[in-house]
Amino acid sequence: MQTKNTYLSFIILIILIFSCAGTAKDKKTVADTTKSTKNIVKEILPGAYQINEYLPLLKGKRIAVVGNQTSEINKIHLVDTLLSLQVNIVKVFAPEHGFRGKASAGEHVKNSIDVKTGLPIISLYGKHKKPSIDDLKDVDILLFDIQDVGARFYTYLSTLHYIMEAAAEQNKKVIVLDRPNPNSDYIDGPVMQDENKSFVGLHPVPIVYAMTIGEYAQMINGEKWLKNDVQANLTVIKIKNYKHGDEYHLPVKPSPNLPNYQSIRLYPSLCLFEGTDISCGRGTNMQFQIFGSNKLLKSDFSFIPHPNDGSKWPKHQDTICYGKDLRNITPPKEIYLKWLIDAYNQFEKKDKFFNPFFEKLAGNNNLRKQIAKGLSIKEIKSTWQVDLKKFMYIRQKYLLYQ
Repeated sequence: MQTKNTYLSFIILIILIFSCAGTAKDKKTVADTTKSTKNIVKEILPGAYQINEYLPLLKGKRIAVVGNQTSEINKIHLVDTLLSLQVNIVKVFAPEHGFRGKASAGEHVKNSIDVKTGLPIISLYGKHKKPSIDDLKDVDILLFDIQDVGARFYTYLSTLHYIMEAAAEQNKKVIVLDRPNPNSDYIDGPVMQDENKSFVGLHPVPIVYAMTIGEYAQMINGEKWLKNDVQANLTVIKIKNYKHGDEYHLPVKPSPNLPNYQSIRLYPSLCLFEGTDISCGRGTNMQFQIFGSNKLLKSDFSFIPHPNDGSKWPKHQDTICYGKDLRNITPPKEIYLKWLIDAYNQFEKKDKFFNPFFEKLAGNNNLRKQIAKGLSIKEIKSTWQVDLKKFMYIRQKYLLYQ
């Protein structure tokens, strides 16, 4: 048994050596033009790939991995890699959608045992969203490795917040293995106001903030956004060969309803529809690439939502919805309000268009009112600018990739 484990460790180390040398085929590449004018292709390598930097920090410690299906190195799960290297992983903390990323959006995830490894899985999207004292009594280090998509209402940011808060309160160390942000080329949207904070937005940031999750962790710490101004003992393992604005295609879908690059790029704009009567394609295989409702005017494009793995109870289930197909457009580099405003203007019973969730997604109490009053997109966005400038000043302090 020991010989088998040693052999497996050797194989994984060889894989990692080659990946660090730039052979990972499933990562988006960037070109570096040298003085000789030859283009040398460099792979974007997430923090998890820099195993030589964080493995020494883990040796002899009791580790809890905060991860899901995106926590992988060359298609091998981080947990499997670390176990083969004799790292003492004592448990796993799972975010929304669970450890293997199969639960529907909003579905509570129960504690369980990972079938493959036998490790206990503690859900942070069920009875509690913050690790308890009991959860961390046998843990020295929380190792966080989850792919973010760069939108404020993606709940993995809130999981990061509560992981850091619990660690700070209980004197545990946090290591964040950083990953690229696929929406890092623009900043836009209203900044979250205190009265609308929830698990889909805990911090005073715009909808699109253009930071990696490691940079974001540093901002949470540095701005003292944790309860009672506590600060976590935080280390960020940086990405190699990456800068903001680099196009990055995720090798693993980050959640059931973001199946591809197009959906991830459209998500910041289309997710506002979650606070309305309009479906974003949950219950289809075109999630966040289409939108529509059975109450919009008939059009050339229609779809019928049915329950599936990503959505057990999709909006307008088994009903014909009319709307727009965005699968082949170039995604806008902004929060694109025209779709939202046009849908509102088509809607006959306008008092039924929005639901109470809208303010939590928008982050303020004004956007709904501005749309109802008929303000132009330019007029609406002008009201965001003061807060956006304040945020950009704060953001600058925590950037790791220029």
